[in-house]
Amino acid sequence: MKSLLIKDTTKEEREQIVAESLGNINGSCDGCASGLADMYQDYVEGRRELKEINMSFRRGYVSGDEGPQKKECGF
Repeated sequence: MKSLLIKDTTKEEREQIVAESLGNINGSCDGCASGLADMYQDYVEGRRELKEINMSFRRGYVSGDEGPQKKECGF
């Protein structure tokens, strides 16, 4: 497998990597997939590696275990 690092790829290759990874983003009906393409624009432009982008995305994720506890409904 070829390296995906910015230093080892051209902008065109990075565009193709993102497009192939995300699949058909134009076919989505909820509009959220286009936001994924925007999220990876820094990689395409050569500003941030994929690992950095993915780590920043995960940092904002909150699992259900960390949220408020469900209380009894009284039934």
